[in-house]
Amino acid sequence: MKKGILFDLDGTLWDSSKEVADSWDRAMEEHFDIEMNFTPEMLQDVMGKSMYEIADILFSEFELKERREMLNYCCKKENEYLRSHGGQLRENLEEILQVLKKEGYHLYIVSNCQAGYIEAFMEYHKLEQYFEDFECFGRTGREKGRNIRSVVERNQLEQAVYVGDIQGDYYASVEAGVPFIYAKSGYGTVQEKVPCIENLSQLPEVIEEVFRQQ
Repeated sequence: MKKGILFDLDGTLWDSSKEVADSWDRAMEEHFDIEMNFTPEMLQDVMGKSMYEIADILFSEFELKERREMLNYCCKKENEYLRSHGGQLRENLEEILQVLKKEGYHLYIVSNCQAGYIEAFMEYHKLEQYFEDFECFGRTGREKGRNIRSVVERNQLEQAVYVGDIQGDYYASVEAGVPFIYAKSGYGTVQEKVPCIENLSQLPEVIEEVFRQQ
């Protein structure tokens, strides 16, 4: 039986909020001559939302066309910055991915990020070997639930679970029709009573229990 684990990225596998804030500050000042003073906390509050939602929140004082222009440029510079600086991986991430692969699980990433962001994460930290497929809002224009379902279907997974850190991740897993595991070390909270982990090292045991109950 082919079993897949689909991961959210921001807050779940890494924290890039400081690096993203730095790159967006530079982009806004250099290209638009605007000083924004983004903070990691500001970025953490919106990570997990679609890119257009993020632009509407962070650039709310600007017209829609300007928001999109700012968003597109900031995302471009962000990807470039992350490819050379990376982010902060969750503790023992690579070792845990190795364990999951050895146990026969197939690993994937589904995020609401822009195109190129997941690639920057994998390339800088040299994690491409662990993930067989990925999808994001920036490539499809679709919400996370539909992207989760697409990855499950095109990889012909017989069992699947989504691991995320915010309420929206739970809703996406429900829409996709897959169980959800809440990563409590991430950015947000989840109201529903669902399987949870305090850190990623607990994932192999919790995953096994979730699949056993399916």
